[in-house]
Parts: sequence; structure tokens; C-alpha cells
Amino acid sequence: MNGLQLWGAESAFYEPSCWHQWATSAQHMLHVAFGVDAPHSQNFAAVYAKCNGLQEEVAALKGIFRAAKADYDGGYVFSLQARVSGEIYGDLVVLAKAALDEGAKDVAAVLACAALEDALKRFALLNGLDVSDKVMEDVVGALKSKGLVGGAQKTLLDAMPKIRNHAMHANWGKITSQDVGSVLGFVEQFLLVNFS
Repeated sequence: MNGLQLWGAESAFYEPSCWHQWATSAQHMLHVAFGVDAPHSQNFAAVYAKCNGLQEEVAALKGIFRAAKADYDGGYVFSLQARVSGEIYGDLVVLAKAALDEGAKDVAAVLACAALEDALKRFALLNGLDVSDKVMEDVVGALKSKGLVGGAQKTLLDAMPKIRNHAMHANWGKITSQDVGSVLGFVEQFLLVNFS
């Protein structure tokens, strides 16, 4: 680890300012990447709280940090990103349902379609597809071609871009409450399967 040097040639202790600096940065990265309640963060905090800079203690901190890095590099943080995304989309779905229940079909359509399109794009990006500047039809095509959606989802997805386009271009007369309900149903199921 850069900047961590033993204190003196024969010492079993690290120089305090260097290891505290490294440990603080490492702990911050763990909190950002995994969250405060994640095992990596909790284990690091527990060892750091008792650490006096002894070579073995700092080695334990390094080991926890290396384990976290391996998990991050291995893609195991995906579930955290998906969970956070799912919560955001879930809020949009709740708002869309409330709007639909209050008879605000057009508002519900925009919210539901925005949640759908963004969820599809994020799902594609999380699976290595570059769709950031693509229209919804292309995103759906990319997901299908990579086999990320299948069965009934494929068929339902075919109708979604048309509803989305009507909603985003204010073609209100071409959208029914049933259309909005079908988008909401699809988004809810998609979130449950892919973002929970």
C-alpha cells in the first residue's frame, strides 16, 4: 500500500500519520462502494477501532480492504446498485399508480414510461450493453439479442415503445388507462425480477 512504511528499520509499527491516512481513505471507499452496514465496512471499522499501528493489525486492515476490492472487481456490488435503482424506480411506480387512481392517466403514463425506459437502460448498462444514447426500441432490441429478456417479457416489451412514444410526445388520445396499467404491471414485474 503506497505510503505505508514501517517506523524505523527494525520496528513492528507503522508510522502513525501514514497508516491513519491510508486507513481513513480505505474506510471511506468501503462506505461509498458497499455502504456502512456491509460486512467489509463493519469488519474494517472493528479492526481499525482497535488498531495501534502494529504490523499485524495493519495487515488485517489491508486484508479486509483486499477482500473488498476483489469483491468489487468481481462484480459482486451489482446487487447493491440494482437494489438502489429498484427503490428509485419503485418510487416512480408508486407515484404513477397514485396518479392513475386519481384519474390522471396522462401523468401516470409519463411516470410509468420514464421508469420503464430508465430501468431498461440501467439493466442493459449493468449487463455490459452500451445503450446510453439509444432509443427505447434499440434498448429492447439489445436486451433481446443478448438474451437478457425472454418468454412473455419479449412479447410484452414489443408494445411498450409505442406506448412510451405516445406518452412522451403528448399523444394523449392514443393512450388508454389499460395501456398505462400494462406498463405499470410490466415495470413492477421487471423490477422484482431484476432489481431486488
